[in-house]
Amino acid sequence: MSEIRFVFWEVMKTVALILLALLSAKAIGGLRTGGAPDSSQRLRFVRGLLYLVLVALVAVGAMGIGDDVAAELYFTASQDNLDHSQLEQANNNALSAVRLRPGVLRYWQMLATTKLRQGQFKSLLEDQRTLQALSPGRLEESDAMRCAWALFFLGQYEQVIPLTRELIQNNRFYAAPYVLQGNTFLALKNYPEAERSFLEVLQILPGQEDAVEGLAHAHFLTGDTRQALAVLDETARHPFSPEARKRFASLKALYEQ
Repeated sequence: MSEIRFVFWEVMKTVALILLALLSAKAIGGLRTGGAPDSSQRLRFVRGLLYLVLVALVAVGAMGIGDDVAAELYFTASQDNLDHSQLEQANNNALSAVRLRPGVLRYWQMLATTKLRQGQFKSLLEDQRTLQALSPGRLEESDAMRCAWALFFLGQYEQVIPLTRELIQNNRFYAAPYVLQGNTFLALKNYPEAERSFLEVLQILPGQEDAVEGLAHAHFLTGDTRQALAVLDETARHPFSPEARKRFASLKALYEQ
């Protein structure tokens, strides 16, 4: 939908620029002298000057449209690079889009995504203020989650919890902050809170694979292997992908050793 909207507005801007240029050129060409002896020469000078100004304005407008198109092409290329795990190219293309159009939120979001995938966690957090300034009201969920993950990977666990709690408060059906919160409590060795986070999301979404693994691991780390295995056995009652079932089987084998 965003691509269709972009193409529509770029076409509208191009058409408007052409029409304004034609109307302005016609208006300049329609200028007439007042009949004074030296007015004809003065009119030619004024017309020439106005035509120069018009050409300059059209050139600036065309450059602006060209930058819009180029930024969108960089953005699209960055998404394609991410889809093919070409992380460095994805980052370079997203950065080019941002440099051309620094006021477009989704270009910054693409750049943040590439930075998270590349492990540029500090750089991502440096962009948080810009993301917030371009967002209406507060950070969008996806942006807040990327910042929270960056803090998690930097080991700044105490700063992760307020972010995840705010996200959960704003949308209790958004699974990602529950899982990250649970993993953060695991890193802090606060196993009861980790279990509570994983259980909360599983009560809403029983098929949340990461929460199942997190809950089982939380029990295992407390020394309750029986309960950890019980969590994995419970998955037989719910639909999971074959890949998830393979991971559950691997965890069971590990816990049973």
